[in-house]
Amino acid sequence: MTQLGETLRAYQARDPAARSCLEIFLLYPGVHAIIFHRVSHWLWTHQLRFLARLNSQLARHCTGIEIHPGAVIGRRFVIDHGMGIVIGETAEIGDDVLLYHGVTLGGTGKDQGKRHPTIGNNVLIACGAKVLGPFKVGDNSRIAANAVVLSEVPPNATAVGVPARIVRVAGERTDYAERVDQIHITDPLQKELQVLQSRLDFLEQQMEREKNHETI
Repeated sequence: MTQLGETLRAYQARDPAARSCLEIFLLYPGVHAIIFHRVSHWLWTHQLRFLARLNSQLARHCTGIEIHPGAVIGRRFVIDHGMGIVIGETAEIGDDVLLYHGVTLGGTGKDQGKRHPTIGNNVLIACGAKVLGPFKVGDNSRIAANAVVLSEVPPNATAVGVPARIVRVAGERTDYAERVDQIHITDPLQKELQVLQSRLDFLEQQMEREKNHETI
């Protein structure tokens, strides 16, 4: 009950549409998915694998969120909307993590053993992002919407693009309970393209001036 109360309060802090803990408990599929998962994970760790998978599939049918019973999930885990989320068997998720709809924490093939990502504490993964492989996403990091992350993300950093590139958030500690932002994320490739475009415009202007000078 303590963990459930923490989770409901975390939803209230992160979702401006949430009006009461009762509303969250009754109507939020992310809450239902994590309750189902706690049961499935207990069954899984007690070698009741068929019942664990049966319960997780029931949860998938009811919520649209698929969490493998073997996944390890920390406290105050928040799933916003949640439809289409997939969390693989060997995924590990820390505390105070926020996931949006369409997120996949998956593997890259038919590898054995650890094959899904480890998500640190206080991480935000925005809608449609795919994190694929047995690497770590560091504490206080964020994954931009629709990013495809194929390698490790250091702490206090942002991953943007396809495939994702890392942007350091220099010296900035982010509290996602207070600041939930999926879209105002700097894309380093876009900045490079802007620099190249500015350089190209400058060279074209120079060529035009030289051409006019020769005509005169």
